[in-house]
Amino acid sequence: MNPVNEQAMIDAINTMKKEKNAVILAHYYQDGVIQDLADFTGDSYKLSVIAANTDADMIVFCGVHFMAETAKILSPDKTVLLPAIDAGCPMADMFTAEKLSEYKTNNPERKIVCYVNSTAEVKALSDVCVTSSNAEKIIKHFKDNPIMYVPDKNLGTYLKDKHSLDLDVWPGFCCIHNNLTKALVEDMSKKYPGAELIVHPEAPLEVVKMASFAGSTKGLLEYVQNSDQSTFLIGTEKGIIHQMKKAAPEKAFIPLTEDLLCKNMKKITLKKLYESLKDTKYEINVPKDIAKDAKKALDKMIELSEAS
Repeated sequence: MNPVNEQAMIDAINTMKKEKNAVILAHYYQDGVIQDLADFTGDSYKLSVIAANTDADMIVFCGVHFMAETAKILSPDKTVLLPAIDAGCPMADMFTAEKLSEYKTNNPERKIVCYVNSTAEVKALSDVCVTSSNAEKIIKHFKDNPIMYVPDKNLGTYLKDKHSLDLDVWPGFCCIHNNLTKALVEDMSKKYPGAELIVHPEAPLEVVKMASFAGSTKGLLEYVQNSDQSTFLIGTEKGIIHQMKKAAPEKAFIPLTEDLLCKNMKKITLKKLYESLKDTKYEINVPKDIAKDAKKALDKMIELSEAS
């Protein structure tokens, strides 16, 4: 089979999904065609829960490496594919298990709260994982403990400032969000007077404090659906705008900069998705000993996130 156009490729993917009992998960930062083809779209937390509970035999994860790795940890008996094996996360690479092990030796009293944007080895050494949608709730659960938050300095600093926490932060960051500046916001606000600024908390604190709302990709999507405003300045990766337009087509969504583009997320193309599914290509595996400990941190995240 050699599909000759986009629709033929989509049809072939849908056929193979049924034949292989596969489910396609796509993060909101994927290209629109991938999001529309997926069985489920969402942020890191939603996709993690789906990966843990799916009855499919195969998970095709359209995201970046740590996401597919997380899916494998939560569903060890399933085949997990990442259609672009080189789709990594620079933030996750900014912190290693060796650095965390050294930190824990020198600071044994601190609870280790680990952003899901991290390697399996780092998760395995952590007390709990978080995503941007549940980080505030989970970190507040540990507010009476000294905490080390890794590896995103911006989200950690935002929560430390908001809740006056005894919280260390590792100086890692998202290469996309970290480049947002106060000057950029001021300039775009002049160009679009009346537009409401909403941002992801991976942005620097001075930018987050300028926003009407800061939240995860899911949180931002829900906010624009419920807001009475008609025009928004979007301070996160542009892929979410695809879902915003579908959810609220009468509203306008303007990225703070056209540079809000994660090249790693965009490495997954329709052709690569087709080839990965057809040939069971680019399978993700995690050593069992690491997966066992990492799963404890992920399970704790889900437990605390869903607690009332």
